[in-house]
Amino acid sequence: MSAEKKNLSRWLKLLLGLICAGAVCFSLLLGAVLYGSCDHIQGQPQTMIVLGCQVNPWGPSVLLRDRLDEAFDYLQKHPQVTVIVSGGQGADEPVSEAQCMRDYLVERGIDAGRIHMEDTSHNTYENLTNSAQLMQTLELDTHNGVILVSNGFHLTRARLLWGRVTGQRANLSTLAAPSSHAPSRLWMYVREPLALVKSFLMDG
Repeated sequence: MSAEKKNLSRWLKLLLGLICAGAVCFSLLLGAVLYGSCDHIQGQPQTMIVLGCQVNPWGPSVLLRDRLDEAFDYLQKHPQVTVIVSGGQGADEPVSEAQCMRDYLVERGIDAGRIHMEDTSHNTYENLTNSAQLMQTLELDTHNGVILVSNGFHLTRARLLWGRVTGQRANLSTLAAPSSHAPSRLWMYVREPLALVKSFLMDG
């Protein structure tokens, strides 16, 4: 075999090795995302945080509505729970995500007095940082922990960041909303493992 062919063979083997290593890493990250995408309720948390998502001109996006419906069902069954709705207003959103979420829950019958808005955040890290600060300001009861609501694919990263923000990941309960829009669900399970790496390295 000529030297040129040997070099080409080495480069192809290296490329194949890198592709295989990347596939293994992605599979492990996807496994972590899937593992975290379920309900995990411990104790009797008195404070809930609902993480925001895209707001359309006609109302909450499908993914956001999934989160709100999951939160609504839990709030109906647990009337003692106070809720923080968290999300600012993007350039393409008619109102803040927090305002949209508050309006949706109130229209469905949740007492407005139980809902507090955190309307300045623009990513998951800010959602959790600002919500934690708001809980302290309002002196909300977190003795029995906090329950976090988002779509299942989002919860592994949210738990990671909550631990980084508060140092108290052990007392966090999670409520996994379904993702009823199939294309969004599939895309998020591709995107979220990469977002998990980004948050681990850069957020906080």
